[in-house]
Amino acid sequence: MSYPLPSFHFTVHWGGANIGFSEVSGLNIENQVIEYRDGASLEYSMRKMPGLQKFGNITMKRGIMKGDNEYHKWLDTIKMNTIERRDITISLRDEGGNPVMTWRAKNAFPVKLEGASLKASGNEVAIESMEVAHEGLTVENG
Repeated sequence: MSYPLPSFHFTVHWGGANIGFSEVSGLNIENQVIEYRDGASLEYSMRKMPGLQKFGNITMKRGIMKGDNEYHKWLDTIKMNTIERRDITISLRDEGGNPVMTWRAKNAFPVKLEGASLKASGNEVAIESMEVAHEGLTVENG
């Protein structure tokens, strides 16, 4: 019998240190719809056809580690009209650690860095997040 995989066993290769991420979101692809009506058409409805593909930004969250400043270093590579672009690979893994589904984001670069929420009475891990834009997302099975 086959079961859906849990979402907690995944790896992220982002061109930085090989660290664990606590959450990845924004793995979406959307096809825009173009609506038009042919002037010679006898129908009173719009026709629809596929337009450009649109990709959402990916957000990666991780615990802050002492001495690790790689998110900030990547963000600091932004200069006037230039940025260090990286390919990012996110793999959902099975019980044996084998990739079952892999998302590949092409030419990613950071657009937002959010530091941890600090609270004197809290007991949570300090989590920082980085949002990256990219130019394409492909999905592979197995």
